[in-house]
Amino acid sequence: MSLYDVIVVGAGHAGVEACLATSRLGLKTLLITTNLDRIAYMSCNPSIGGLAKGHMVREIDILGGQMGIAADQSCIQFKRLNSSRGPAVRGSRAQCDKKVYSNIQKAALTNQENLEILAGEVKSLLLDKNICNGVILHDSSSVKAKTVIITTGTFMNGVMHFGLKQIAGGRIGDQASIGLSDQLLQFGFEVKRLKTGTPARLDKNSIDWSKTTAEYGDEKFFPFSHTSKKEFYMPQVACYLSNTNEKTHEIIRANLDKSPMFSGIIEGIGPRYCPSIEDKITRFAERVSHQTFLEPESLTSDLIYLQGISTSLPEEVQDQFLKTIPGLENVKVVRYGYAVEYDYIEPTQIFHRLETRLVENLFLAGQINGTSGYEEAAVQGFMAGVNAAHKILGREEFILDRDIAYTGVLIDDLVTKGTREPYRMFTSRAEHRLVLREDNTIDRLAEISRKLGIVSNEALGRLDQIKEKRSALVSRLTENSLYPKPEVNQLVASLGSSPLSKPLTYAEFLRRPEVTFDTLKKLGIEINDDVEVTDAVEIEIKYSGYIKKQNEIIEQTKKMEQLSIPPNLDFSAIKGLSGEEVDKLKKVKPRTLGQAQRISGVNPSALQAIMIYLKGHKNAVPIQKNI
Repeated sequence: MSLYDVIVVGAGHAGVEACLATSRLGLKTLLITTNLDRIAYMSCNPSIGGLAKGHMVREIDILGGQMGIAADQSCIQFKRLNSSRGPAVRGSRAQCDKKVYSNIQKAALTNQENLEILAGEVKSLLLDKNICNGVILHDSSSVKAKTVIITTGTFMNGVMHFGLKQIAGGRIGDQASIGLSDQLLQFGFEVKRLKTGTPARLDKNSIDWSKTTAEYGDEKFFPFSHTSKKEFYMPQVACYLSNTNEKTHEIIRANLDKSPMFSGIIEGIGPRYCPSIEDKITRFAERVSHQTFLEPESLTSDLIYLQGISTSLPEEVQDQFLKTIPGLENVKVVRYGYAVEYDYIEPTQIFHRLETRLVENLFLAGQINGTSGYEEAAVQGFMAGVNAAHKILGREEFILDRDIAYTGVLIDDLVTKGTREPYRMFTSRAEHRLVLREDNTIDRLAEISRKLGIVSNEALGRLDQIKEKRSALVSRLTENSLYPKPEVNQLVASLGSSPLSKPLTYAEFLRRPEVTFDTLKKLGIEINDDVEVTDAVEIEIKYSGYIKKQNEIIEQTKKMEQLSIPPNLDFSAIKGLSGEEVDKLKKVKPRTLGQAQRISGVNPSALQAIMIYLKGHKNAVPIQKNI
């Protein structure tokens, strides 16, 4: 019987990051997948990033993740979303060549030391009471390991819906994973159902592109990975915009009885922020049109992804309504849209380190925890991999706080609040989003990365250089001044800013809303053109007042976060807590008073009662900071 340090079940985006993290930390790792041809496969939209999602990709890249590298090297259209808005809500998005992306990730796995890949199906876990010791495969053979990470995506008891027809599976071409969720349910886990869906894939040669509007990406490239070059790796292409219309909506409304969502066949709740076209025309009945983007899946494929038109209506109905969309009058459908219903584990049953509360040495990552999206899965996979490795190596659990990373926000939300629908990350979920920007990811996480030990010394040295250049630029801007000389004020006025009445440091002048680094350059002030340096510095200076206030709030919040709650605390023994509050606190088992504060239904009076109880019993101790 083989013995590994770590077994990772599933080779999606979570599984890839998990097994790379453990193997890069020196642990003997086995990745088990049912289909070697579908490693890191983009089952739905062929893109990486977006608002808050792009932030998370950058975060794990600094720490030693892989997704950003693959996204950069397979990017065929890049956009910086909300570029004209405030820095807290900007985000990068890369439309990717899904074939190239998958091949890059597969090569990373194949060439990684300490990592083996096995084609097989896991039927159940090898358990000794409440300790996981490995997995049992479809052929009844056992593989032992010190820890197991499950990243099964939409495959646990997965059912695909094509109209009123159902087929077992997590996506077209791949079978469902049967057995794991049943075993977890029998062991006492709360197992629920969710739903997701995907649109039709179209033959590009059957589309009349003259009836669509070309949408091009940005000329300037801001890579996700700090190790990537600043130029595009692949040719850049356009995506194309079209719209549904009232005729489209009439056909869909007339066939809602054939939709598994509306006929009651699907019980799982679908993603609120990525609804099917059936949902859209029902929930937004006043809308006469909905946008759709026609996006190429690969430079070497004729498949077009119909973004925004997810559906599970029967094939003949899809044929009818698709042909009402401008440009698609004679469209040929290569693969019809469908819905997928699958099991997930209520995430309040896991610790922040992503180890389950009920079974020791068992970690969960990705859609099994109720999330939606490649990026959400990847960061969970990375964090689960690091924590599984740390448990074996005898190191502290690795947890990112909410004020340090969107990754920390994601995991804390899942563990503290749970989810009833596929969880998707947004900038609005982070209360400290002004300090969780894309441009300052290096500043937030470089030292944490150094202690973590996955990133190479060479890469860390490059991060240090960027930080040093930023620091030097800040020093120059704060130590040098502009003086209200006639020639200076004349130039300042010509640039659209009010004259100086007193000396101002370059930094003080830069805080004016109308002033940018370009303004400083026109005044003859030499500024480095490296946007990796200048972007972060300009934002830090311009928003310094707001950032200072947010940092003060963070410091206040940390006082709550540093007050730990013993894991075996009996909440029912605390006077002043309602029955509902006791039940919720027992279920979540918050690590700190700060986490208890974020549990829905736990009131401020309850926090006061817990604090008094802890101080009275001398159990209130600051938690040790992790790496």
